[in-house]
Amino acid sequence: MAIVSMKRVNIYAMRENRKAILEALQRRGVIEVEKLDIGDKLYKFENTYQQRQLFEKNAEISGTAFKILNGYVPSEHSVFQSLKGKDDISVEDYYTFVNDAPEIMRMAYEVINTDKEISDIKAEIIAIKNQMEALVPWSKLDVPMRFRGTPTTSCFIGSFPQLKTYDDIVAELAEKAPDIDSYSLEVISESSNQTCVFFLCHKSIEEPLRNALLEMGFSKPMHPTKRTPVEKLKILIDRKKDKEIELEDKVNYIKTLSGMKNAFRFIEDYYIMRADKYAIIENLGNSKRVFILTGYVKESDAEELEDVLTSKYCMAIEFEDPAEDEDIPIALDNSALAAPVEGVLETYSLPNRHEVDPTAVMAFFYYVFFGMMFSDAGYGLMMTLGCVFALHRFPKMSEGMRKSLKMFMYCGISTMFWGFMFGSFFGDAVSVIATTFFGKTNIAFHALWFSPVDEPMRLFMYSLGFGLVHLFAGLAVLAYKNIKDGHFDYAVYDAFSWMLLVGGAVLNVMSLDMYADISGSPVHFPPHVLTIAGIAMALGAIIILIFAGRSSRNPIIRFMKGLYGLYGISGYLSDILSYSRLLALGLATSVVANVFNQIGSMFGGGVVGAIAFTLVFIVGHSLNMGINALGAYVHTNRLQFVEFLGKFYEGGGRKFNPFKINSKHYNIIKEEI
Repeated sequence: MAIVSMKRVNIYAMRENRKAILEALQRRGVIEVEKLDIGDKLYKFENTYQQRQLFEKNAEISGTAFKILNGYVPSEHSVFQSLKGKDDISVEDYYTFVNDAPEIMRMAYEVINTDKEISDIKAEIIAIKNQMEALVPWSKLDVPMRFRGTPTTSCFIGSFPQLKTYDDIVAELAEKAPDIDSYSLEVISESSNQTCVFFLCHKSIEEPLRNALLEMGFSKPMHPTKRTPVEKLKILIDRKKDKEIELEDKVNYIKTLSGMKNAFRFIEDYYIMRADKYAIIENLGNSKRVFILTGYVKESDAEELEDVLTSKYCMAIEFEDPAEDEDIPIALDNSALAAPVEGVLETYSLPNRHEVDPTAVMAFFYYVFFGMMFSDAGYGLMMTLGCVFALHRFPKMSEGMRKSLKMFMYCGISTMFWGFMFGSFFGDAVSVIATTFFGKTNIAFHALWFSPVDEPMRLFMYSLGFGLVHLFAGLAVLAYKNIKDGHFDYAVYDAFSWMLLVGGAVLNVMSLDMYADISGSPVHFPPHVLTIAGIAMALGAIIILIFAGRSSRNPIIRFMKGLYGLYGISGYLSDILSYSRLLALGLATSVVANVFNQIGSMFGGGVVGAIAFTLVFIVGHSLNMGINALGAYVHTNRLQFVEFLGKFYEGGGRKFNPFKINSKHYNIIKEEI
């Protein structure tokens, strides 16, 4: 339970060794490099924006090329793909890929261009298909669609936007233009939303016929052809076949490049690393022959780093304690049991350098509360085995994923513990199976402590008790922080006073008949205990009243702030009641599990009943496990963030982010390259 001690490091070295030193630092990943703040005009900063832009562009291009190839020739993926982590790459393969970088980039461009050509060909084929579909209704027309008539006749080729029969058209035309009676009409095709027609008339009536047709909704084809529709369709069919052959050739060609996928993945990593390195170069101070690097390193890594660098390069390195007001990065150091919960704390906020790392205390309550909310030995067993399997099966998974799985493994163990204590193994599956299929009514999974389903108020009172302990743990951390900082009086004013007030109040409430009626478990304290509790309660209230407003010199304002501080007792009451969610979620898990067991048993015994029960059991308990595991996770986080951290935690620390290899696909299996 500690924040790692940091040292400021300053490195002075020859500029000719800059590349080698930066690569060594990147491989070790122990220094967070900061922008050098120096007023000496002798040292200048380099602008590496253009180089970084080029490297980032190359990384993006190679990544795009990989995705394209993976679309045509997919790699084998399993449901556990996200757990596998990065692949290893040997030093020899590393050098091979680096030396071939220009050729690999040329192939990446080739893949991208070929994919664009494939997309263009597909678009052309779609356009051809659309043209063919537009010509199909005109296939019976035996003249070109651009035909406009002869020297003495006029032709109208077009369509109406709805279904019209020959008689409908003649009748409507007679109504629109009764003087027109000499024309030839042929209906080429009919459909529910279009009627294609051919009109031929003497030129003397061309204008009135056109006007009449326009009133009827007549329109010309969008893309009339110089040839007959049948001739144009044959041309389009041939063109479509040619494009499909060209498409197939392009697709087959790009598939032959699938062997480049690993090269593209490596080059993406390579240029990401180079971009990161050039971003760091901008933070260095450079003269003609020397460069200066400054940053932060963990105190535990300082000596080894000095030995490695000074043994290889002629350079100077110095370490110093950061100034009191420096915004140093934060790294946490916790035990194997507590470290997995660091990610939960980080999602809230890392502690600042002057705070206490609460991870260890938080981890204990996290596991306890998660287990109480999930509280089924069967579900806990499944969660634990699943996490253990993943941790053992995929040793290369990312550190963040490994921590998360370890956290849920410990949560699973806690869930098993509380499942045994409350007598739940997939709900009441043991007794239901024994009764339904074996006729045994005396077999059950008995609780080692008590069953919340049978005694919910008992669990309710214990939930509030656990909550009170959790709140007091937060106040204890606050007191520890104040004492560590040399402010024992602050520990009394802000922590011990509330322990006295809330603790005394709780003891007095527990002695009331109302508490006995609710809990069903009367508690009888000796008179002197209640007297001590009352004194503690009064003493805590007096301390809060006097010192809650100690920042003010005005006695009236100070007194008013003290009264307002006492009003905070209502907040503690609300906080304690928040822990009733331990009861609510614990009961929800058990009751829903029991319901699914009862539904499965409705089909009776025998083969059919066994099959039906198995299906209901698997589906029902999978749903219940998933939903309530999510609920336990969310509400456990809520209790930590609001009730626990809210009592003492400031946060605001920034995470230690060392200069290291941030690859996406590969791990270099040998440190020194």
